[in-house]
Amino acid sequence: MALEEQCSAPPRWRSISLTHVEFPEDDLTGQVLAYISLLPIAILVGFVTLIVFKRELHTISFFGGLILNEGVNWLLKHILREPRPCAGAHTTLHTEYGMPSSHSQLIWFFVVYFFLFLYLRMHQTNNARCVDLLWRHILSIILLGMALSVSYSRVYLLYHTWSQVFYGGVAGSTIGIIWFFITQEVLTPLFPKIAAWPISEYFLVRDTSLIPNILWFEYTVTRSEAR
Repeated sequence: MALEEQCSAPPRWRSISLTHVEFPEDDLTGQVLAYISLLPIAILVGFVTLIVFKRELHTISFFGGLILNEGVNWLLKHILREPRPCAGAHTTLHTEYGMPSSHSQLIWFFVVYFFLFLYLRMHQTNNARCVDLLWRHILSIILLGMALSVSYSRVYLLYHTWSQVFYGGVAGSTIGIIWFFITQEVLTPLFPKIAAWPISEYFLVRDTSLIPNILWFEYTVTRSEAR
């Protein structure tokens, strides 16, 4: 259905409790997409949880990039001031501007950064090269599907136009690439010094940047200690 037809005959909306994300009533696809559009919030919650329990500097830097990305999105929205489609269709919005989509920008920042982390940061340390590459490729496909699903959900639910979602993805991907290389080339060399600060030692903040494969390291150390 064309956007003009959707706006001229807007559906009756239902919202997911507590989140205020709305979907067309009696529309199963819309309901599923509404839950998918909550993935960026789940990512932010997951990062806070990781930081509290892991206290690892690269994770903190990754989260800092997400916050910076959100700040850039807010700035762009208030500079461009492009309205959302079907003005007034949703009554629970925090801002009337839609360019670029914050959901699209956040999810593509996360996915592109994670791609770079998987293939450039996590080096192989054992002999299972084929298995290692296979799980990276599988995870990459899942992440790509997740980003595309979130982006599509924002258009389907009439929160954004295709152009708003597209430019949100471009902005998020660009910032993700820039922030990854800033983290790798500028911040990572400083992590050992930061980890040695008294306040870092007090809060058990750690630096694992010199460990090529942190998953393999934690697995072997935990297994060794358990024995």
